[in-house]
Formats: sequence, structure tokens, C-alpha cells
Amino acid sequence: MTTGKLGLSTALCMSLLGLGAGAAYAQDAAAAGASRPGIVTGVETVTVTSQKKEESIQDVPISVTAVTGAKMENLHATTLEALQGYIPNVQIGQFANVTHGAVFNIRGMGVIEPDPYAGTTVVVVQDEVPQFFNMTALLDTYDLERVEILRGPQGTLFGANSTGGVVQVVTRGPSGDFGVNAQATYGNYDTIEFKAGLDFPIIEDVLSGRVTLSHHQRDGYVTNIVDGKPQNDRDRTAFRLNLTWDKGENFRASLISEYHMHRDGSGASIAGDTPGDPLLGIPGDVQYQPAGTVYPNPESPDAVSLLPMYESPCLIAGQRCKAPKKYYSARDTNIPDMSNMDTYSFTYKMAWDSPIGDLVSVTAYKHFRLREFTDQDWTPKFQDDTDRRTAGYQFSQELRDTFQPWDGVEVLIGAFFANYAYDHYQDFRIQFAAPGLRQLTEFNSETTTMSAFLQTYVDVTDRFRLNGGVRFTHETTDMSIYQPTFIDTTGKAQLLGRPFNRMPSPTELTLGIVEVDGKDSWDNIGGKVGFEFDASDDAMIYGYYAHGFKSGGFVGRIGIPQDIGPYNPEYVDTLELGLKSDWFDNRLRVNVTGFYNWYSDIQLASIYFFEDDFGNTINGNSIQNAASAHTKGIEAEIIAVPVNGLTLNGSLGWLKATYSEFLFFDGATGELVDLSGAALQNSPKWTINVGAEYAFLISDNFEIRTNVQYKYVAKKYNVNLQNTARAEIQPTHTVDMNLDFGPPEGTWSVGLYARNLFDNRYISSVFDAPGTLGLVNYADPRTYGVTVKLKI
Repeated sequence: MTTGKLGLSTALCMSLLGLGAGAAYAQDAAAAGASRPGIVTGVETVTVTSQKKEESIQDVPISVTAVTGAKMENLHATTLEALQGYIPNVQIGQFANVTHGAVFNIRGMGVIEPDPYAGTTVVVVQDEVPQFFNMTALLDTYDLERVEILRGPQGTLFGANSTGGVVQVVTRGPSGDFGVNAQATYGNYDTIEFKAGLDFPIIEDVLSGRVTLSHHQRDGYVTNIVDGKPQNDRDRTAFRLNLTWDKGENFRASLISEYHMHRDGSGASIAGDTPGDPLLGIPGDVQYQPAGTVYPNPESPDAVSLLPMYESPCLIAGQRCKAPKKYYSARDTNIPDMSNMDTYSFTYKMAWDSPIGDLVSVTAYKHFRLREFTDQDWTPKFQDDTDRRTAGYQFSQELRDTFQPWDGVEVLIGAFFANYAYDHYQDFRIQFAAPGLRQLTEFNSETTTMSAFLQTYVDVTDRFRLNGGVRFTHETTDMSIYQPTFIDTTGKAQLLGRPFNRMPSPTELTLGIVEVDGKDSWDNIGGKVGFEFDASDDAMIYGYYAHGFKSGGFVGRIGIPQDIGPYNPEYVDTLELGLKSDWFDNRLRVNVTGFYNWYSDIQLASIYFFEDDFGNTINGNSIQNAASAHTKGIEAEIIAVPVNGLTLNGSLGWLKATYSEFLFFDGATGELVDLSGAALQNSPKWTINVGAEYAFLISDNFEIRTNVQYKYVAKKYNVNLQNTARAEIQPTHTVDMNLDFGPPEGTWSVGLYARNLFDNRYISSVFDAPGTLGLVNYADPRTYGVTVKLKI
């Protein structure tokens, strides 16, 4: 693609210019750097808690990347999605058509269904609390200490549903001293951000607190052709209070309370429908609307849409979609423009240095409520739409103890309990299939999970250590579904938002009712065994074998009763071998990992459309334990500080993730399709990131910091299991840049930022239902702005 090649060549030129600038300033930096506050003189050492204990990232015998809170601020991140492209073999995004549906995929392992019944394969953990719902997992990223991305199965310490890995978020705690920090940002698309934190002592050297407030709002990137207004606006406010008790003795405690309020606009998917191609045997999509067509405005039959129908980005059948330079979509303005979510959470953590070991208790509760209205076809014509309402809660309790029974032996034992449940309601009007056709879905689910785990570390010699662990898990899930399908004969086009009623109305023609319940339990054992060898004082070789699993469950949004399941657990066996090393007096860090996975009984979500007994098109969903796969890859991360003040970084991920056996049942045709050898979803072959940061003085009291990052993600397939041409996502080339001014380690700074500097336009996700519709989401265009920071 032309824009991609331009982005790559320009990024390389900028990198070379950055290196040239580094050489030019090297002499001054070397002379002044050692005494200048805040100057980088070596590779930063980050402390992580990836193994439920504090240790240097270079001492952790797994593949883990840590991103500090300062770096997250430089990314101008509002959610974890900002990390997309920066971490090798990690994909982070959203589901097409669902703005709060998080997609995490590590080493080819991820979930492709937005509703919570599908569970997760990558666990998001905030302050040691796992997040059980996709819609709350794309966390707001404000006032963070760091984000840790753990690649590979982490079931021993983090439990089920972490076959792909863990994304661990650690929020910033109180400093114990009085202090204020604040920052304000203004950017294009009328972006306004404000973040502030206040540290305050309550009882000196005993009880302290930190309160933070964050607000982010912006206009959407896509224009609605009906009224000319932006779609997919953002309006998010968050509040956090952290109270910490620490007398410096043997007991510490913290209470974290959060409230998040999202008042976003509805999503901004794009109609990626095609007219088909009879010569290639590709049927046209029934929802296809020709470009240039003008429709009556739903708000006024005497008026017309402001703009004619836009051209589909997937216009040519049998080819992948291509993003245009200008982003257009359409939303029926009679549908409320909203995607509102409220979440409340409390986390209470206690730690004792007791005679029987280091005891830790983590108690947490979280509740959320989500309401989304969606124009499903994204054209001015009323074809289908949904009103989705979800409410859920989770309670969890973890207890663990770390002790040393003998010299050179460390043991961690623990127990975990969680109960989480949700109610989901969907009103789906399927006008394109038949006038007045409507499907209501109500499902309720509750899961209880209990586990006990053990992790040990044994020093065999001063340089050689063994580690191993095991976790036993018992889980029970209940599911109840009620789903009537009927013809609404009232003649009223808009009935969204009415109360759900199980009793048929005299104005409705009932076509069928699905009412089914399910309950099942699963027991599983997972674990790992590994080694660490210090090849030198600054180089460690590690390796391990691990067995992990993802829990079974039931399908909630179904078309026929048998689709409820249950589906069974999926399993992964992993071999990993890695090197962690620092060289040249901590001037160069090289970490390399190789892995091989055996992935079996893979849970795969199949979303399809079929005709019922009356000839109406109905939406069906199922999850099948239908496949096995072998995945393998290499990950390398390099950081260098060749001269004081200059930091170079690079990362590379290579991944080959293909099904070894996969007979796919196509619900739309009723046929079995052999997909052995096909690529797994969201598993690009290459992910590459290179960048440079340089800080230099232009006077004794004024410093400039520059940071340029280039990201490349190879092509991948998204959502359609058969890897159709329309489901292919193009390779992406993106450049991000920051430029900050201010006194070294001073009380203020002014920064300029640009994300996607060269404004390359890309497809970010696609939902492909051949013959019915294609739904496309666009990647963010260029965004830029200015940030002012103050610190007292």
C-alpha cells in the first residue's frame, strides 16, 4: 500500500535523523549528563510483581514487558488499547460494533466474542484483582504506576482463563507527603483532557491518601452522512481514592475505591457490504446499499440526508477492505446516540510480615451497568438495530502466604474464591429479513470459581534455581435464556427501549420462543515447572513447561436451543526458553524468548445467520470445541543507552499460529469445512517497534525531550473463522512522536504530541457475514495536541 510504504520510509528517515542528533549532542550529554537531574545514564530497572512478589523485571523467569505510568502518559493513552503495536506478539483492540468490547490476543490466543459468556484467554488484572467481563477489561489508564504484560500461560498464579497471558495494571499509591500534580490537554477533534492527583498525609508516617480525577472527551472520527455530525464521541470521567496504612512495621493495608462514568456516543462501524460477484460465485449482501443513493431523513420525511450514501470500503467482492481518506458512516438519528457505562469498585488489601510468613489478603467487589444502542447496518435505511443492556457484578477473595521452610527454598501457597454474575438483555429488530421481525433475548449467568495454588522456588546452587507450581480449580456456571422471536404488527418503526415483557402482545405475531437453562461444573489442574541459570552476573537463561486451561461455559445469545452448549474447557501446553541480559555497564539490554504451544479443544465463537421455518433470517451464535493448533514464535526486546540522554528501543515478534486440526461447522450452510492449516484469528506474523528518545539542554534551566516510535503489524484475520478476503486486516505502519519542553525535573512542562503522525488510514476490525453484511471499524486517524503539566 502506498501510504504504508511512505510511513515506513519516513519513519526510518526520522530514526536516522534522531541518531544523527544523538551523535551531534553526544559530547555535551556525556559531559553534563552525570550531574544533570533526570538524565538517562543506563537502562531503566523496573520492579514488577509478575510472580506475586516484588522483583526486578530481569529476575522474572517469564516473558514480561513493563510499561511505566510515565510512558503511558506519553502515549496519551485513555485505555489499554494505546499499547497496540508496542508489545511483541500482543494485539489489543475492540470488537466491531461494540465500543466497550475488549479484544486481547497474545501469541495467537484470544476471544472473538464480545458478550461475557465467552470468557477470556488473556486476564486483565487491576491491583491484583482479575476482571471477569470483556466490557470492563479495556481499563481507563490514568494515574498508573505501570502496566505489566505477561506472555504465555499464567494459570498457576493467576488462575484459569490466562492461557494467552496476563495484562496486569498497577495504580499509583499515596506518597505519604503532600503534593499536587495536574495536566491539561487540548487536541484535534476537540479533544479535552484533564488529570489531577492530590497526595495528602492523614496521620504522619502512618496513614496517607491519594485522590485522582480524570476527564477525557473528544468528537468522533467518523461523520454521519444523515446529519453531518461526528459519530462515536467520547466522554469519560473517572475518580479514584487510595488510603494506605503503613507504620513501617509488620502490617500494611490499602483501600482503593473507584468510580468510572462513560457517556460515549454509540459506535461508528461502517457498512462494509458488497454487491457480490456472480462470476466468482460470491453472493451479494442483502443489506448492501449502492453509493450515491439519497434517502429520506428519518427525522423529517420531507427532507433528505445531508449527504448521499458513502462507498463501501469493501466494495470489491473477494478482496480485503480498504480504508478511505475520509471516514463516513450513517446512523438513524431516531436511535439514541449512547453507549453509557457506570462502574463502581472497592479493593481492600492487607499484608502481614508474620511468624508464619508474608501473608496477603485481597478482597474486591465491582459492579457495572452498560446501555448501548446500535444501528446495526450503518446506512440511512432502517434495516436492523439493537438495544443492549448489561448489568453485572464480581466479588473475589484471595489469601496467600509466602515463607521459607529451609534455606534456599521459598514457598507460596494460596486460595482464591470468586463469584460473578450478569444479566443481559438485547432487543434486535431485523427489518431487512422481514418487516417487523424482532428477536428479544434475555440471559442470566452466574459463575462460582474456587482454587488452591502452590508455587515453589529452590536454589540448587548459587547460579541454578528450579521453580514449579500447581493449581486446582473447581468452577460452576448457571445460564438461563428466554428468547422470543415475533413479528411486530403495530406498524410503528421505533419501539426501542420499551420494557421487556415475557407475555405476547395482541399486536405481535409470535414465531417461536426459545427458553432453555443450563448448569455444569468443571474441575481442572494446571501448573508449571521451570529453571533459571545465571550464565553470568548480568545474564540469565530460563525455561519452563506449563499447562493451562480456559474454563467451560454456556452460550447466551443463541438462535436455536442446542447452541447453548455447554462448551468445554480448552487447554494449552507451552514450552518456553528465554535469555535476559544486561551488557556494557547496564548500557544495553537484550531479552529474547522462544516458545512452542500445543493448543487443544479450542473454544471458537461462530456468529452466523440462518433461515427459520418461516423463511426469516435469524441471528445464531455458538461456541465449539472444534480445533487444535500448534503455535510457535520468537520475541526480542532491546534497549540501548549509547550516550547519556539517548535511549534507543526495539522489539520484534515473530509468530506462526495455525490450526493443526479444524473441521468447522458452518451454521449458515450446515456443511463441515476443513480449516486445517489456516491462521488463527488476530495472529499477525510480525509485530515490530523501533524508537528513540533524546533529552538535551538548550540552557542551564531548559530541557527538550524528543521521542519517536515506529510500529509495524503484519496482516491478520479478524472475526470470520474461515479467513475470508473481507476478514483480512491489512499491514499497518504507524509513527508516534512527542516533544516536551521544560526545566530538568522541574515543576512544569509543555508537550506536543502526535499519534499516527503521517495520517495513514487503516481498517482496524471487520465482522464478515457473507451474504448478509460486513461491519468495518476504522483505525484512528492522526491525532495531535498540546499538554501542560504542573507539579507541586
